[in-house]
Amino acid sequence: MANNELVAALRDADAVQFGEFELSHGGTSEYYVDKYLFETDPECLSLIAEAFAEKLDPGTKLGGVALGGVPLAAATSVTGNFPYVIARKEAKEYGTGNRIEGRLEDGEEIVVLEDIVTTGQSAVDAVEALREAGAEVNRALVVVDREEGGTENLADAGVDCEALVTASDLLADAE
Repeated sequence: MANNELVAALRDADAVQFGEFELSHGGTSEYYVDKYLFETDPECLSLIAEAFAEKLDPGTKLGGVALGGVPLAAATSVTGNFPYVIARKEAKEYGTGNRIEGRLEDGEEIVVLEDIVTTGQSAVDAVEALREAGAEVNRALVVVDREEGGTENLADAGVDCEALVTASDLLADAE
């Protein structure tokens, strides 16, 4: 069942927009879910963090996918006292040069947090980076599943993906 309170909050934050939009994977869409509008809105961020926290066992370690998953991981961490790491798209050429930031022990189980899943490629890349760093990753929590194959692509990578809301939830009676 859709989280009606979250759907309403995302709409109230104007995070669901209509028009012609190019997506990160190169496709186009007649609607856009603006993660920056919902991730910078305190009400939305709080609802998301609470919903994620309810789906996690105490002591679960989180992996925030840079950039959008980082505020989600931080808010969820504070809400439920969950430690987290950050999975970068690529290692920086300065500082520590790490692709995974934060404390990660070999064999540690991580639940990946992501904002929006379309094809799921960003989440899959983060899962692969975390696994290369020694983590066990079998689960991802996402705010919005656009229902365009991302959940299936994550399943192919051995990751169960659970969304708080789907595109169908957001678009129902929205236009």
